[in-house]
Amino acid sequence: MLRAETAVPVRMRRVAVVAPDKALRESLVRIAEAGCVDIDLAGDGGPDVRGSAATRLQRLRTESAQPALSEAPPDLDALERAGRTDLLAGEAQLEERLGSAVRHGTVAALAGWCPETEVGPMAARIAAAGGALVPLRAPRGVDPPTLLTGADASPPAYAARTVRRSFTPLVSTYGTVPYADLDPTMAAGTVYVVMFGLMFGDAGHGLLLVAIAFLLRAGRPRRAAALRPLWPFVAGAGLAATLAGVAYGEFFGPTGVLPVLWLEPLEEPMRLLATAVGLGAVLLALAYAAGIVNRWREGGPAAALYATTGIAGAALYLGLAVVAGYAWLGQAVYGFVGSVIAAVGLALAGVGLFATTAGGPAGAVQTGIQLFDAVVRIGSNVVSFARLAAFGLTHAALGAIVWDGTTALAGRGPVGVVAAVLVFLLGNALAFALEALVAGVQALRLEFYELFSRLFEGEGRPFRPWHLPVEHLTGPVVDAGPPSAGEAAISHAPAGEE
Repeated sequence: MLRAETAVPVRMRRVAVVAPDKALRESLVRIAEAGCVDIDLAGDGGPDVRGSAATRLQRLRTESAQPALSEAPPDLDALERAGRTDLLAGEAQLEERLGSAVRHGTVAALAGWCPETEVGPMAARIAAAGGALVPLRAPRGVDPPTLLTGADASPPAYAARTVRRSFTPLVSTYGTVPYADLDPTMAAGTVYVVMFGLMFGDAGHGLLLVAIAFLLRAGRPRRAAALRPLWPFVAGAGLAATLAGVAYGEFFGPTGVLPVLWLEPLEEPMRLLATAVGLGAVLLALAYAAGIVNRWREGGPAAALYATTGIAGAALYLGLAVVAGYAWLGQAVYGFVGSVIAAVGLALAGVGLFATTAGGPAGAVQTGIQLFDAVVRIGSNVVSFARLAAFGLTHAALGAIVWDGTTALAGRGPVGVVAAVLVFLLGNALAFALEALVAGVQALRLEFYELFSRLFEGEGRPFRPWHLPVEHLTGPVVDAGPPSAGEAAISHAPAGEE
């Protein structure tokens, strides 16, 4: 069961790393190993501080290995001679943070952000090195960085966390969710797979997608190992397509293997079209509801009231929907009530938009254009969901063409049977590849332009904790003179193999 806190980004705390100069390095090494503190750097995050490790690393003019740190202070000259670009790169990052520290006497401090649940364990970890992690009040006007993935590692949360992680790229590709906003990851992923399924509605093709998902989970093929975390996303899309195919009676086309449980797309296109537009209207209403919550969390009641993605926009949308009900049902009361609601929404949105202009006649003209655009966008966005039906019909039509060709060839003797099998296999492979691409792109377009544009008005900053592997050596790396051939081989071994 999902907890309430999963609907918002991970709660962050502003912290300061405080330590005596002699203990600062060890404290930072422990922070790097834990990987849960996003440390502010000098120069607004730029590499203002270039230490001796960075100079040596640049002098080597070789591609740097994955940065790492040694637990004990290393001899930089020895690292340079040994070609340990991994440790030099790690030391360069460490020097950058040491140089970013604010010092008062013999005490140094660095500010940063840490997930609230990690503050206590991180403070204990640093205390063992002689430092301290001090919670601070968040600076006014500065939003914390955003972390969408939960930190709960308990077994009951594993499945939900795995699914959430597979949906995360869908949101992060659009942008970083502002810290004050709702976390739309699970809702966005669920809506995506539903829309994909409606357009890719074939039980046979859906089951193939599910099979591909389990291959990804098993790490096959090896070239696609980087896609392994996405297997729940692919499985969800395949399951949605399978269920839609069962409803349509499609199994590798209209083969008759499955009965039609709901409608046959090519026989009832208008019913499918009305369903798609109706689903789009519901999704837009939910997007407006989430947008109201986000505007309230970002700027309070006024921001929620006047924003075109807040209450004003929702009222305009509701009013136009009621007017559409009048056009459909012919009841005059719907037209009157809808017009009043839409007028209130337009007035509120106009006030909010005019406040962002320079005022005067030019501001009024600009506001009018923006209001007209808002009305047109609502209509076009609702109609845009008709593509769910259009591409569902396309998929069904391709399946019908392949099946008709297969059955036509199958009755022409042994050669015809072989040709029919080839047509069935190649035709379905082509339809699968083409429609998977089209449905995937179209579902993404609907999510981004019709829905996310109402959820977000700005972009947040991603949480990027400093995290490096640490080599736990028994003593400091010292310069013992030019290494022998065997020592050189050891020195060039990857981190952790020495």
